[in-house]
Amino acid sequence: MENKNYLDDLKDIKNLMSKSTQFISLSGLAGVLAGIYALIGAFIANMLLNKHTSYYITLESTTFKYIVVTAVSVLILSLLTAAILTISKAKRENETIWNATSKRMLTNFMIPLVTGGVFALLLIKNEIYGLIAPVTLIFYGLSCVNASKYTFRDVRYLGITITILGLIATEFSGYALEFWALGFGVCHILYGSMMYFKYDRK
Repeated sequence: MENKNYLDDLKDIKNLMSKSTQFISLSGLAGVLAGIYALIGAFIANMLLNKHTSYYITLESTTFKYIVVTAVSVLILSLLTAAILTISKAKRENETIWNATSKRMLTNFMIPLVTGGVFALLLIKNEIYGLIAPVTLIFYGLSCVNASKYTFRDVRYLGITITILGLIATEFSGYALEFWALGFGVCHILYGSMMYFKYDRK
């Protein structure tokens, strides 16, 4: 009986230590939905590109503006979904959504992401469109790897996968949209599903 109590105590201590060093309220379902949004966005962007009459796409073109609106819409939907589902999961598990660990995770995630965002804007400004998709994939992947120290290890593997895809996309710049859909769409759905069945579903 005493051994059982000791094991229970050790289990409680392990859980407490894990909660204090890892943000465990991330929702796998949010990743799945973000991937679906990304695939829909890629499909819309592909239709816009197919309808574009001229050979080049300029910053002033209607096609470019619609693609930007589509990308921003995907980003906003993904962020809102992640926030809603993560808050909901935290409430179910009696966790605090905004604590020292989540702050560290967010800080580590945002540093490479903001850097990559600025880099992408500079590429757009200088009309170097072929590197935009690889750059966004690489820096997003590095953001996931950087933030994974404070959350589930699966996020690290997601980040490594997307970073590798970004590097490959740099070599095959003619397939930027396909790599973008594969990285932000398919990878999010696969890893999000894995996280959902491992951590969310009880």
